[in-house]
Amino acid sequence: MRISARADYAVRAALQLAAAQDAGPLKAEAIAEDQGISHKFLEGILGDMRKGGLVLSQRGGNGGYWLARPAESISVAEVIRCVEGPLVSVRGERPPDLSYTGPAESLLTLWIALRAGVREVLGVSLAEVAAAHLPDTIVALADDPEAWTNP
Repeated sequence: MRISARADYAVRAALQLAAAQDAGPLKAEAIAEDQGISHKFLEGILGDMRKGGLVLSQRGGNGGYWLARPAESISVAEVIRCVEGPLVSVRGERPPDLSYTGPAESLLTLWIALRAGVREVLGVSLAEVAAAHLPDTIVALADDPEAWTNP
C-alpha cells in the first residue's frame, strides 16, 4: 500500500486541527508552516476536506479551518478516503467488484482481507493519534521488529 503525499498532508492537517479543536479556527498558512507543507497544495487539500464534510471554514480575519465533527468521531481512514478515494483498490476497482478464476480464485479473499486490515489499522481516530494514545493492537503491530525492516 502506498500513502501519497496528498493523503499524508491531509492526515497531518486534520491532526493539527484535532489538536486545536478547542482553540478556534486555524489558518491554512499556520497549518502549512507547522507541518512543513506547501500552503498552495494544502489549500487544495483543505478544500477537498471541506467538500467531503470533514472540515468547516470561514473567511476573514478571524477565519480559518476547524473539524466539522469531534476528532474522536473522525478516523484516519475517513480523511484518506476524502482526499484519495477508496483505501484499497485493484486496477482502480474495489475488491468486491472483482472476480478471478483458476489458481487466482482465492486472490479475491486476499484482497478483501487486505482491505479489512487496512480499515482496522486506519480506523483509529484523529483524537487517538493527536493525543498519542494509539490502541494496543496498533502499538503491538509497530513494536514488532519485523515491521521496521524492508523485506
